[in-house]
Amino acid sequence: MALQGIDISNWQNGINLAVVPADFVMVKVTQGASYISPDAARQVEQARSLGRPFGVYMYVGGGNAEREADFFIDNIQNWIGHGVLAVDWERGDNDAWGNTDYLRRVIAQVIKRTGIPPLLYAGASGFPWDVAREYNCATWVAQYADTKHTTGYQDTPWNEGAYACAKRQYASTGRLPGYGGNLDLNKFYGGVDAWQKIANPQNTQPAPVPAPVAPVLEGDVVDLVIAVRRGEYGNNPERAQKLGARAEEVQGLINHIATASVDELVAETWAGKYGNGDRRTNVLGERAEEVRNAINGAAQHTIHTVSRGETLSSIAAKYGTNWQHLAQINGLNNPNLIYAGQRITIK
Repeated sequence: MALQGIDISNWQNGINLAVVPADFVMVKVTQGASYISPDAARQVEQARSLGRPFGVYMYVGGGNAEREADFFIDNIQNWIGHGVLAVDWERGDNDAWGNTDYLRRVIAQVIKRTGIPPLLYAGASGFPWDVAREYNCATWVAQYADTKHTTGYQDTPWNEGAYACAKRQYASTGRLPGYGGNLDLNKFYGGVDAWQKIANPQNTQPAPVPAPVAPVLEGDVVDLVIAVRRGEYGNNPERAQKLGARAEEVQGLINHIATASVDELVAETWAGKYGNGDRRTNVLGERAEEVRNAINGAAQHTIHTVSRGETLSSIAAKYGTNWQHLAQINGLNNPNLIYAGQRITIK
C-alpha cells in the first residue's frame, strides 16, 4: 500500500487543500532559528480539518543546531504526536551543509525534546544514510528524472527501487487539479497506520489543546513584533491564534528583519520605520547591533549588497544619488548588468 501527497511551504501561501487531491500534506514551519512560514498554521490546521495525515518540517539553516531544533519544537507544540516531524537537510541557505555532525545535533535535540525520531529529508546524491540509521530516522529522499512539469501523481516514479526509503519526493514542478502553481509530489511507502507510526512511535495520546478565541488586535506592527519577541504571545500555533488577523503581518515583518540585507535595514532605519532607542533595538532583535554598526560606519564608507530584482537606478534612488555616479565609482562598464549578492560602493 502507498500514499501520494504533497509538501508545501509559504511558496504555496493561500493554497486551498480542500480542492487539491492529496493523501497527506507536509508543511514547512521553520527555517533556521528565526523564520516561521507565515501560512504554516493555516495550512496545517486545514489539513487536519480535512482528516488528512500531515507532517511538519524544519529547514536546517546552520548556525546553532540546538537553538534551531528548539525553535522548531517550540512552534509545533500542538502538533507533536499528531503529525510526522521532519528535518530538511539541503545545500541551499544552509551554512552547515556537509557537516553531518551538525545534522546529528539537530536530530538529537529533536529526539531529546519530543522522544520521536524525525523523518529525515535530503537529496539522493548526498543523503546521510549513516545519520538516519544512527538515530532510527525514517528516510525521505528527493530524486527527479528531470525538472519538467509533472502532471498528476506517478504510481512508479523514476528510479523507484534503486534504494529503499519511507518516502520519495519525485517532482518539484508537479501540477495537480485545484492549484495553478508548482507542487512537490511525493510517494509514501505505507498506509495511514505506517504514517502514524512515524508520527507517534509510542502510540501515546497527546492531550488536546483548546484553541483560544483570537482578539482583534490594534496598534503598530512594530509594537506587536516587540511583544512577540518578548514572548507575550507564546509560540505557534498559539501565537497565530492570539494574533488573529494580524498574525501574517507580524510574522512577515519578523521574517523580513531576519532575511533582509543590512543595507536595506539601515535604509529603513534612516526612514524611521523602526523608531529610536530601545524600541528600535527591541524590534530589530539580533540584527540590532549589525544595523547600528553599519549606521555608525556609514559616514566613512557605505556598501550596498544587491538583492534580487534591484537595478542600479533603484539602488541609487535609495541613497539619494544617481546610477551614473555608482557606475563610475564601481567601474561598471555595463550598468545594466548587476547580480544578486554583488557589493556596490555608494560613497
